[in-house]
Amino acid sequence: MKIPQNNQFTLMIVVAIAGTALALFGYLMWYVSPDEVTERVKVIAITEDGCIVETMDGYPFNIGPCDANQGDIIVATVDVKVKERAWLMNPTN
Repeated sequence: MKIPQNNQFTLMIVVAIAGTALALFGYLMWYVSPDEVTERVKVIAITEDGCIVETMDGYPFNIGPCDANQGDIIVATVDVKVKERAWLMNPTN
């Protein structure tokens, strides 16, 4: 069965668009999805939005509500990809 030339071109366009969309979706899922680790952090502030903590390598995070005081060392879950993005924005740290 031979596909007419016009339909063949349309099919190629649809396949190209679908392939591009699938590749973009895969990349975004890899880049945006969290990579969470649990580590020791120091509480540097308590705000209305939650506790602001600083990791041992100097990156601040909002971990949400917590029962700690400013200056306490606690264990919290942080997203490593946020650290990577922050380093890419300012690699002089």
